[in-house]
Amino acid sequence: MEKKVLGRGLEALIPVGDQTTREKVQMIRIEQIQPSQFQPRQSFSHEKIRELAKSIKEKGVIQPVIVRAADQDNFELIAGERRLRAVRELGLNEIPAIVRRVSDKDVLEMSIVENIQREELNALEEAKAYRRLTQEFGLTQESVAERVGKDKSSVSNLLRILSLPEKVQDYLSKNMITFGHAKALLPLLDAKRQIAFCEKIIRKNLSVRQAEIAFQPKRRLKTSVRISDKDADIQSLEERLQHALGTKVRIQHGKKRGRIVVEYYSLEDLDRVVALLGA
Repeated sequence: MEKKVLGRGLEALIPVGDQTTREKVQMIRIEQIQPSQFQPRQSFSHEKIRELAKSIKEKGVIQPVIVRAADQDNFELIAGERRLRAVRELGLNEIPAIVRRVSDKDVLEMSIVENIQREELNALEEAKAYRRLTQEFGLTQESVAERVGKDKSSVSNLLRILSLPEKVQDYLSKNMITFGHAKALLPLLDAKRQIAFCEKIIRKNLSVRQAEIAFQPKRRLKTSVRISDKDADIQSLEERLQHALGTKVRIQHGKKRGRIVVEYYSLEDLDRVVALLGA
């Protein structure tokens, strides 16, 4: 049986097994439910919504949506936006729901995990959701990884693609390139080269492996220089700084001087890093 990926403590938020049968399910009018401000998904397949609507028409809503109180008469959706959209398409007035008291941070975590389990987030949506957890709630990358049930390297790699130019991110969101292609562009560093190479990938329909090989000699040369210049103490210090700042940090150490490079992924992320540095 395939293991479900749940972050730490999220089992209490997401219905597992027969949990929904032990909770009070109530019928809530559709117009009383507003979309979640923490929904990481930006696009929904109309075809899949129609398929779900057909299933609901035949069998009803099997799993209630989850909401929280927005005010005295209205609710904010936490989980189940596809079900809500399908019920709207059918013209129904009510939907079965479970009302829970949930914090903003938990709503965002829950939305991320729900979509990851259904494999409905694209890489860019997932990366932006992780960035919200680090920026708005002050979580480190390690904490994000633990909460959503992924390893830290996966979270770090996703956050790194947010440093790519907007044009490249747009190609990624439209599935014109894959996450693997986006990762292959990161070592180029220069935005113009990244865009040009991305368009070459699209134009020539290059695989991820072909894209990596295209500039592999340069990448190997840079890697060998970095490794030779760093000893265990420098690498350890890098890791400590990365942990403290919640972002990638590179130390370039020379005989007489060196420099520290701290990455950030937006102006908001820059403000966060500056605040941590006490500047």
